[in-house]
Amino acid sequence: MSLRDTTMSARPLPGWARIAAPVGVGILGLAAWILYVDVAAAAPRMLPSPVAIVQEFIAHADIITEAMVVTATNALIGLFVGSLIAIALAALAAAIRQFDGMLAPIVAALAVIPIVAITPVLNTMFGASSQFGRQAVAGLAAFIPVFINVLRGLRQSRPVHRDLFRASAATPGQTFRLLTLPTALPYLMTGLRIASSLAVIAALVAEYFGGPADGIGTAIATYAKSGRAALAWAFVLGGIIIGLVFFLVTSLLERLATRRMPA
Repeated sequence: MSLRDTTMSARPLPGWARIAAPVGVGILGLAAWILYVDVAAAAPRMLPSPVAIVQEFIAHADIITEAMVVTATNALIGLFVGSLIAIALAALAAAIRQFDGMLAPIVAALAVIPIVAITPVLNTMFGASSQFGRQAVAGLAAFIPVFINVLRGLRQSRPVHRDLFRASAATPGQTFRLLTLPTALPYLMTGLRIASSLAVIAALVAEYFGGPADGIGTAIATYAKSGRAALAWAFVLGGIIIGLVFFLVTSLLERLATRRMPA
């Protein structure tokens, strides 16, 4: 492969293409769904038509919106608290190698904890009327990607740059504020983008497996068991909207941070 071919293959897609591609895939998937359910009539009973799902979403917009607020709040609190703890521990791990060695097996253990296993334990521990168990599950899911990305970002500053700050008699605080933090910021944003989706998923799963009788996950379980498939899928649509909002906001923040990344 020539240098020209390599350069052309590495050229990023234009902005319109990056938007049009996922939209096109979504439209094709929706068309295939409609053909399978409405035209071919081959779908199982629990897979309703997209038209029926939208109708239920509009007809029950009030209760779906209330459930979305509960789920979004749980996911947002979990994302915020989990990210703060992850940033603090990553900063300590980057500064103290011994602490990093002690923390590594704990983080590895947390990363493999099944949500479906820990959720009933937390809901029982903190009470069936408390949202704390759900928020803790969302925070646990958000903690891992933020910790890993921030720790990596804090170690990305080049030795020559650190030597330059040291030669300029910069204090540790100035070095952190002017060199380490700007270098690590894009990694933090990437971690938040990944964690935002995981926090929403974790909150939904936590609601599905118990706790207070509200939230998107609880509604999905309730209406699916009662045979109201279209309404259950309408709540699934509400969960998708929450996830997309979280993803778009954090992706925008990541893009802004990446533009300011030092060369």
